[in-house]
Amino acid sequence: MRLLRSSACILLVLGAGFGPARAADAPVRAPAVPASDWNGFYLGGHAGFVLGHTEAAAGDSVPDAAHHTFGTNRAGLQAGFNLVLSPGLLIGVEADATFPGYIESNGYAIQIPASAGSVAEHTDYHGTFRGRLGHVADNWLFYGTAGLAFMGSTVTHQPIPDVDEQTRHMRRGWAAGAGVEYALGPSWTARLEYLYSRFGTTTVRFPAGTASAAGLDVNQWRFGLNWRLGDPIAWPKALSNPSESSRWELHGQTTYIQQGYPAFHAPYSGKNSLAPWAQARNTWTASAFLGVRLWDGGELYYNPDLLQGFGLSDTLGLAGFSNGEAQKSDFPYPHYNTARLFLRQTWGLGGAQETLESGPNQLSGKVDVSRITVQAGRFPVSDLFDGNAYARDPRTQFMNWSIWAAGAFDYAADKLGYGYGATVELNQKNWAVRGGYFLMDATSNSNDFDMNLFRRGEYLVELEMRYRLFSRPGKLRAIAFVNSAFAGSYRATLDNPALDIAQTRRTRYKYGYGFNLEQSITDDVGLFGRWSWNNGKNEIMAFTDIDASLSGGLSVKGRGWGRPDDTIGLAGAVNAISKDHREFIAAGGLGPLIGDGRLNYRTERILETYYSVALMAGTTFTFDYQFVVNPAYNADRGPVNVFSARLHAEF
Repeated sequence: MRLLRSSACILLVLGAGFGPARAADAPVRAPAVPASDWNGFYLGGHAGFVLGHTEAAAGDSVPDAAHHTFGTNRAGLQAGFNLVLSPGLLIGVEADATFPGYIESNGYAIQIPASAGSVAEHTDYHGTFRGRLGHVADNWLFYGTAGLAFMGSTVTHQPIPDVDEQTRHMRRGWAAGAGVEYALGPSWTARLEYLYSRFGTTTVRFPAGTASAAGLDVNQWRFGLNWRLGDPIAWPKALSNPSESSRWELHGQTTYIQQGYPAFHAPYSGKNSLAPWAQARNTWTASAFLGVRLWDGGELYYNPDLLQGFGLSDTLGLAGFSNGEAQKSDFPYPHYNTARLFLRQTWGLGGAQETLESGPNQLSGKVDVSRITVQAGRFPVSDLFDGNAYARDPRTQFMNWSIWAAGAFDYAADKLGYGYGATVELNQKNWAVRGGYFLMDATSNSNDFDMNLFRRGEYLVELEMRYRLFSRPGKLRAIAFVNSAFAGSYRATLDNPALDIAQTRRTRYKYGYGFNLEQSITDDVGLFGRWSWNNGKNEIMAFTDIDASLSGGLSVKGRGWGRPDDTIGLAGAVNAISKDHREFIAAGGLGPLIGDGRLNYRTERILETYYSVALMAGTTFTFDYQFVVNPAYNADRGPVNVFSARLHAEF
């Protein structure tokens, strides 16, 4: 309940200011002539680098001392109020909350290998309540700031291996800093800020008798964007009718999903099984999409994410998992992720031109139809490969992993689905071909990447054909991939009495292909289908436990019943694994998502349907139902009825 309340509060803030996700209707752009009215309430977001230092001691009678320095990228939200008292003088108040990165080690503020057992303190969030005093010079604001600081953390004591004592802890202190802010327009400002926070020494005592005492300070250098609220009645109009600019655009999204199922039949369960008792879980994300035109054809994109929540059974127990927003990490508090940070360069080859519509990760403008585009940096493979107009985005369309994506496409990614790579695309009027290279996981289902460049990694190519069938547009995509990875073999593991796949890891190759169809039937009805396959010899590295998958369905707009912005979706998927893979699972092996300890093998079959209701411009509420037969390929378990509600907003 506490998670739900915190998610809902942050959702309201994000929906108003910092951020709604992938296909917004209207961008927020810099106006040609910025205004300099600094009065009023504002909401915003920030991201930057945090450097901290800790002096700590832990133990029983003789304490063990430790010095710990940590540095990491973090992001968060802020809200405040400004009042200009006289020309050049501004006073204000501001509150902010900042969250650590999604990799667990990034949040540690204290790590002490004490004689009575190790002690660690992990930052869940930190923030401030501050006053601001500044000097206004037209569109510039120079300010100093000071006030109270707070930090919520989880302190863990491990007296012996695999035994933990945990307690929540709140630190209090003070903060001071300075910054410069520039008015980009009537409603938007950008800032650079330094903030120092000092937390005095506090003591935490555990039931076993061990105590830890620590004091710490935190230095933050951060960049932020703020939106001045103005007249509340004018908010929707301000978002749907932004001023024009060709240099930069900002989009945003926020998505909340509540998902659950009633109890189902399961005579046995294993470590990676879907829990057979009734349960409900929720996830929340908020994102900003910033694009900047650097030079002719050159564009830089940055996409910060905040993520919170849990997948059903900690995102385990279904090969075609039921929530595309629930990745392989569980976050009781929001965590920051640099989802995208990449450079794109486009070279026109002359001839006819077309207009690219503004959207997340796409600046609007005219480009040559015949063009070459190169992209490099951090972004998901699915941004450019395996696209589909009717089944691609779990924030607005189908939610099941094996329906919005090709299930057997083991694309390179970390646990959140993002990675590092470079791509090149040649686009023509009726076809496009694109290829890429991406870093692979260092080991299966990890957040570490293998830096043996070109010796290991994912190579992939996709051909996209555009055609018209009975005067209706359609697309057929064919994709092929080869993964060179430090991976274990199912067959070699079965031949090993220890049944430890890690002992069989070496450079191995996985290859596969996929076909992806989208076809417009009428202006309101679309058909889609996917078939994907991989050789199924080696362990899954990044996506999910599927070696062959067939999916397809329909998407229908609500124009026929007077709701043109509503959508109904109906789709199904059949997933399978190879002979080696199923024998590995049956012997008690575990994949990234599945493993019941036993296996009565049958193909996993999924039916999904949803109705998406348009509430207002950029905001939808979706009812979703999924029926899963043979979850994780096990005919002894299930079927499972999964019910979901999704609220999504974007600008």
